[in-house]
Amino acid sequence: MSKKVIIIGAGHGGIQVVASLREEGFDGEIVLIASEKEMPYQKPPLSKGYLQDKQSEEAILFRTATYYENNNIQLRLGEEVQQVKTTEKQVVTSSGETISFTHLILATGANNRKLVLNGTEAPNILYLRTLNDAQVIAQRLESSQHIAIIGGGFIGLELAALAAEKGKQVTVIEAQTRLMERVLPAVISTTFQQTHEHNGVRICLNSHIEQISSEGIQSKEGFVRADLILAGIGVIPGDSLAQEAGIVCENGVVVNEFQQTSVPYIYAIGDCANHYNVFARKNIRLESVQNAVDQAKVAVNHILEQPQAYRAVPWFWTNQYHLKLQMVGISADFDEYVLRGEKGSDKFSVYYFKNKQLIAVDSLNRAADHLNARKLITAGISPTKTQIEDLSFNLNDCLK
Repeated sequence: MSKKVIIIGAGHGGIQVVASLREEGFDGEIVLIASEKEMPYQKPPLSKGYLQDKQSEEAILFRTATYYENNNIQLRLGEEVQQVKTTEKQVVTSSGETISFTHLILATGANNRKLVLNGTEAPNILYLRTLNDAQVIAQRLESSQHIAIIGGGFIGLELAALAAEKGKQVTVIEAQTRLMERVLPAVISTTFQQTHEHNGVRICLNSHIEQISSEGIQSKEGFVRADLILAGIGVIPGDSLAQEAGIVCENGVVVNEFQQTSVPYIYAIGDCANHYNVFARKNIRLESVQNAVDQAKVAVNHILEQPQAYRAVPWFWTNQYHLKLQMVGISADFDEYVLRGEKGSDKFSVYYFKNKQLIAVDSLNRAADHLNARKLITAGISPTKTQIEDLSFNLNDCLK
């Protein structure tokens, strides 16, 4: 039987699988199944260019319809996979059709975590995950003046920035002690908070919501008026299909270094995949475009019997106002950091060390530092504190 690959999910990972299969000469059948009816599109621009009116719907498409036709890719849009039959190597779709495969790739991403109050999902809140979500938010933004953002992470703050730039009165409500506390040190959090406040955004930290109504949000700290409430409080992995199929899951679908699940001919990639990361030195899920794309290539290589283990340095980014933050590596367990650039400015980098080994770098408006850091961490090279602090020193020289 010739190989037939089914991909569930049309995000960056799913589309990269399709592209890599054809680019590497795969001549078998490819079926891409996605629950959304729209042509496959990029999701990161939704909270960046699209809602800022800088990118059209056409501009965020991965490919035109012609690409899929010319490469003999079966697009099954607006359809959901309701069951994966692992033994039979089949999927059952929402239309009742049963489709066979030789290899299956789960690129099912993640779903928004919903705010729950007193055991019930909170009302009157919009979440951003899909193009349809963005369209609804765009319409509501036009008719709303007082915007409340629940969650001071990347998505919440990107939404806060674009609302503020549209002249809205914006309040960010965050339960933790500072913005983006889970992923950034105080030195960077402070810069972002000051920038948001400079743009008129009210920041409420250590704030715990008690009730939500059509008028706004009541917290222990006071009442926040809101015509529109947007939430960005994290995501949960899209692993329900895998769980129901008996595939091993733990904070996502557990995979090996080749993206194989506990069922060898079924793979998982991207936000839904829990893998051992050599740079984090533990099992993690990475919610990033880069990770989804790299893992897609690993899965394809394995299907084509050209195995290459996943070993890519993680990197992420966020844009808010004039601030572009680029992150590489996993800084969670650092025991020391060194600044390159002036603290308190809007242009500096933070280099994180663990046992004197460079493990991560966060660069604020310093793109060259970011690109260099990706090379340094990949190569396992650690600059000295003196070299990092000396802006006249070219850190690329460490790679020679």
